[in-house]
Order: sequence, then C-alpha cells, then structure tokens
Amino acid sequence: MAHVRVTKRFHFEMAHSLFEYDGLCKNIHGHSYNLEITISGQPLKNPGHPKDGMILDFTDLKNIVKTNITQQFDHSLMVNSLVPEDQMELLKKTTNRLIVVDFQPTTENIVTYIAGILQQHLPERVSLYSIRLYETVTSFAEWFASDN
Repeated sequence: MAHVRVTKRFHFEMAHSLFEYDGLCKNIHGHSYNLEITISGQPLKNPGHPKDGMILDFTDLKNIVKTNITQQFDHSLMVNSLVPEDQMELLKKTTNRLIVVDFQPTTENIVTYIAGILQQHLPERVSLYSIRLYETVTSFAEWFASDN
C-alpha cells in the first residue's frame, strides 16, 4: 500500500514577547503567522466509502487545526510564564486572549508546542509528519516527527 503525505496551510495573527531577550523582540510585537501541517498515512482503500482514497479529509484536518490551534492563537498574546506577576496582571487587563506558556515563545518553541497539541487530536491511522511555521515571509521553523 502507498504511504502518502498531504499538507494544508493555515494563517493566524498573534503577538508575543521574548522574556529578558537582548533585542527588540523583548517588546510585545505581532506576526502574521503561516502554518503548514503535513500528515502522512495510507489512503483509505474502501471503494464506495465517501472518504475512499484519503488519508484524512482536508475538511477534517482543517477542523482539527482550527479548533486546537488557530482559534486559540489568533489575535492572542503569548508570553513566558516567567514574566513577573505584576506585569502579568497588567497584561491580563489589556487582553482576554493571553496565552501563558512554560517556555520562551520563539518560533522554534511554538512549532514544537503546536506539534504536541496536534499529536493528541489526529486520528490513530494518521501521523503528524512535519510542521512549518512562518513567523515572517522569510523566516520559519520546522518540526519533523522523524527528529523527535
């Protein structure tokens, strides 16, 4: 049986700041993130079934990513949990879409975080192959299952 990979692209807007960073990114700033999710598996071989020939219906993949990633991240502010409590309280007053994570919210760490979330929500017969997260048009981080 053939093993195939398929990719779907997504987009979201999110702000972040890098705690104690030694450059401009220590300030709250936003990005127009582009996200590519590649899954792999064997296409369903079930003639007459509505999903015949698919690893996973693109609509189903879209719904998984939308529910667990883009709806959560879009127009949110992601910050490191190491931000002092007084500053965290001020941030909470400025947005109701604050995501506090236990890591520095770099593109490298965010792509790994996304992988962890998606692996919990994909059907058993589907594998997460790779993720590419563009922070800008020219800068991205990649995560590959084979490396992890």
